[in-house]
Amino acid sequence: MNFELGFVLLFSIATAVAIVARYFKFPYTVALVVAGLTLGVVHAFEPPHLTKGLLFAIILPGLIFEAAFHVEFRKFWKNKLAIHALAIPGVVASVAITALLLSPVVGGMNLVPGFGFLSALVFAAVIVSTDPIAVVGLFKVLGAPKRLAVLVEGESLLNDGTAVVLFTLIVAVASGGQFTVGGATLDFIRVAGMGGLIGGAVGFGVSQVIQRVDDAMVEITLTVIAAYGSFVVAEHFHYSGVIATVTAGMLCGNWTAHLSMSPTTRVAVASFWEYLAFALNSVVFLLIGLEVQLASLLASWKPILLAYGAVLAGRAAVVFLVSALLRFTSERMPWSWSAVLTWSGLRGAISMVLVLGLPDDFAHRELLVNMTFGVVVLSIIFQGLTMAPLLKRLGITGVKDVYQEKYERARGRMSAIHAALTALESMRRTRDIPADVLEQLERDYQLKATEAERELTALKQQTTRFHEEEHEEAVRRMLIVEKDALLKSYQKGAIGRDVFEHLSAELDQRLAGVKDAEGHVPLEQSSSPVAEPVGG
Repeated sequence: MNFELGFVLLFSIATAVAIVARYFKFPYTVALVVAGLTLGVVHAFEPPHLTKGLLFAIILPGLIFEAAFHVEFRKFWKNKLAIHALAIPGVVASVAITALLLSPVVGGMNLVPGFGFLSALVFAAVIVSTDPIAVVGLFKVLGAPKRLAVLVEGESLLNDGTAVVLFTLIVAVASGGQFTVGGATLDFIRVAGMGGLIGGAVGFGVSQVIQRVDDAMVEITLTVIAAYGSFVVAEHFHYSGVIATVTAGMLCGNWTAHLSMSPTTRVAVASFWEYLAFALNSVVFLLIGLEVQLASLLASWKPILLAYGAVLAGRAAVVFLVSALLRFTSERMPWSWSAVLTWSGLRGAISMVLVLGLPDDFAHRELLVNMTFGVVVLSIIFQGLTMAPLLKRLGITGVKDVYQEKYERARGRMSAIHAALTALESMRRTRDIPADVLEQLERDYQLKATEAERELTALKQQTTRFHEEEHEEAVRRMLIVEKDALLKSYQKGAIGRDVFEHLSAELDQRLAGVKDAEGHVPLEQSSSPVAEPVGG
């Protein structure tokens, strides 16, 4: 079967799986892997293989850029301590813990002769990268806290780059290279840091071009250049392509899209990347299922189960340790969230491609491949299917009541109407559209605004909850305005440093006691599993 026909079949199967999964409310990515496993067992057709070239040249840059493009930098930065702790030192610690747990067990049970700490370290570096696609999609469906989704997605964006760099260093040592902690640290900083600089440079260059054109197709193409160009340039110079693409994606999504693109172009760009992510995810998860050889996995079931247990234990140790340290900061989170972050650490295509990239003569290569494939499949299917029950069991999500859904619809409608009225006012000032046309449109939108206001008022009469949420949101916004004004006064020299620090501390304390629109509450109120924390 030729390459082109193989991809047509893949997309046809993915479409059918998407329809069935939507109908039965089944996690789409889990359904794709199961479908791939089934097709692989019956040898329905010869698919394209999930090679390092395919993943790194086509799939990975697109998926990473799309995820980074839609991450709000404000929310990402408000959770910077948690995200960076999990994604950088957390990844290193997770690799070490997983290897320390796995090597004595496998060696002690005499399952694999000669499988020592270095082999376990290579496996841990391969498997440490997380893939949040299935989990984040489930969060959106179930209405999980937005900050929780930001933590999962933000960590994954960074830990992919950390994992690839760490894997390269460990494999070099396992192949006979020299290792020093200082040297490894400097190599990591160089590879990741230069990747970030290259991504920033490419993203900035693309942004400058977008500012000077007003053509949706050209601007979409430029974002594709930013995604794949940043990755290719960084990899060409042996720096981190993943970090480069993350940087370029966040720059384009948070700066370029809002400052340089028209509203129509933003919609077009967002729609393009949303579809491309769907297409690439469909291909990669289906190929994961098709790539797995069940007979080979079953022959290695004991090491696979031990590896799965070690991976989960390493992940849990790191997540709960980071959560404990964050209790002393504004980014603290409920312990129930720590359980979710542990369970959300699904493994994906990067792990499979990294292990397939090991040299053919690498020690225990076949076992490492089987262990990696087995853990990836177990995490996607087992953790993917049990995530929704876990979220509901912990009280983090639940079925929205009818008033909540109506309230959200009315608020969303009201926001859209106000945006349209603002645009009409702008057109009136620039006189782009005749005044009589604008007057009629303005009357129509004012009528819609009145109806939406009436609906919101009626809903708030049903319960005081919505009024309280709006009040808390308004208070929080005012406190942020106060803090911004205070900073400007300090920068201008109107107040001294001591006064600034004292007043800032007062405002921070007041902010910590306010629940914002995303449901954040102070730590002392977060003992309930449904409570959300301060800081994002």
